Amino acid sequence: MTRTEGLWVHGPAGSGVSSLAAELARRRGTPWTEAGEESDAGAWLTTHPGGVIAARHPAPEGLACLDLALPELEEHPEAIPAVLAALAAEEGLEGPLPPTLGTLPCPGNLRELRNRILRWKLLGQLPEPGPAGPPRFEAEDLATNLHELERFLLHRALRRAYGNRVEAAARLGVSRRQLYLLIRRHGDPVRGESGAGDLPHRLRKRRPPQNSSPDSSTR
Repeated sequence: MTRTEGLWVHGPAGSGVSSLAAELARRRGTPWTEAGEESDAGAWLTTHPGGVIAARHPAPEGLACLDLALPELEEHPEAIPAVLAALAAEEGLEGPLPPTLGTLPCPGNLRELRNRILRWKLLGQLPEPGPAGPPRFEAEDLATNLHELERFLLHRALRRAYGNRVEAAARLGVSRRQLYLLIRRHGDPVRGESGAGDLPHRLRKRRPPQNSSPDSSTR
């Protein structure tokens, strides 16, 4: 027997929640919507029996609907080859795909996989491998280590965004102006731009003049 209650489809950003909700609604012959406030979504479902809601969070308690959760790709990496093949078929790509297109991490889930397929199709661009392991902190002072960590996080965000600076800024949680200041300082590994080498004020104050000796202050 066909279920008639409403559907609440939820999952992380980029996991295909909206696409699945639209497809389920099409097959059911019912409307669908994106969830805003939980109360608004619940009220909408009450007035649209059998409707489908796409959300980033689980259904609120007490709402009479089926709750469908979409997992992240990291939870089921074995599904990536089949998903890549389906996306490649949609874009008319034939033949084996480079294995690196399906490497993890894959922020953005299905959206990121589709972006990888499109960049490979249009530009022949593959995900750039980042440095192996976390950054190594050779210095003892906090300012120098923060400088190295800043460079590591910036370059990782730029690689994961394929050089898209708007996306990189969003990943880092900074404004575009702040991102350009960071790129000026540390460079852009995707576009092959080297940094200007200017140090933040906190680090310039920490570094002694090169011609000073460690015990010069005691003389």
